Amino acid sequence: MNFEKNVTNDDKLFAMLIYVSSLFTNIIGPLIIWLLKKDSSFVDYHGKEYFNFLISYAIYFFISSILTIILIGFIGMIVFGIMAFVYTIIAAVRSYEGKEYRIPLTIHFIK
Repeated sequence: MNFEKNVTNDDKLFAMLIYVSSLFTNIIGPLIIWLLKKDSSFVDYHGKEYFNFLISYAIYFFISSILTIILIGFIGMIVFGIMAFVYTIIAAVRSYEGKEYRIPLTIHFIK
C-alpha cells in the first residue's frame, strides 16, 4: 500500500497516537484511537500493525518467561523489551511521516 499521497495530517496524528499512547496504556489507548478512526485506511493499517505487534511480542515474552527456568529467558525478555520500545518509537515517527512501517518479527494475525 502506498499511503503517502492521500494521507491527511489528522490521519498521521492519530496513527502516531496509537503508538505513543501504547507507552502509557498498553491496550486501552491504542484500541480507543483505532476504533474511533478506523474509517481511515491509514489509521486502520497502523492499528492492525500495532495489535499484531502486541500479540506477537506477548507470545515472545511468554516463551521467554518459560525459558527463565534454564536462565536463557532472562536474556530474551531484556532483548524483546528493548526491541519493543525501540520499534514503537520508530513506528510512531514513520506513521507521523505518513509512511507504512512493518515492525520486525511481527506475526500478522489481523489482516
